[in-house]
Amino acid sequence: MRFKTDENLPEEAAQLLRASGHDVASVHGQGLGGRPDPDIHDICVAERRILVTLDTDFANVVEYPLALSPGRIVIRSRDQSKPVILSIITRLVSALESSTMEERLWVVESDRIRVRSP
Repeated sequence: MRFKTDENLPEEAAQLLRASGHDVASVHGQGLGGRPDPDIHDICVAERRILVTLDTDFANVVEYPLALSPGRIVIRSRDQSKPVILSIITRLVSALESSTMEERLWVVESDRIRVRSP
C-alpha cells in the first residue's frame, strides 16, 4: 500500500510501515510541513496515498469525503508519546495485512480499530 505520514508522527512511524513492505512518503520528507489540512488531503488524493495522522480533523467524512479518498488512518490516543504511537503503528501494520483501505477511514485507538466505509 501507499502511505503518507503526517507531520505530527515521528519518522519511525514511516520506517515501521516501510519495513513491512509499504511505499511511504512523509509530509516532512516532501517539504509539506505547515500546509493546511485541505492541501494535505488533496495531495494524498492526487498521489493515491493513504494518510496516517494524529489529526482528528481528518476523521470528518463530510469535510473529507471517503469517496474521494484512497483511505485515511486517524490515530486517537490520549498518550501521544513516541513509544505509545509506535506501539499503535506496530499493531496497525498487523491489521493491514488482511484488510483493504480504499475509501475507508480507520480510527485506530490503543485497544481497538474502527473502520468506516462510504
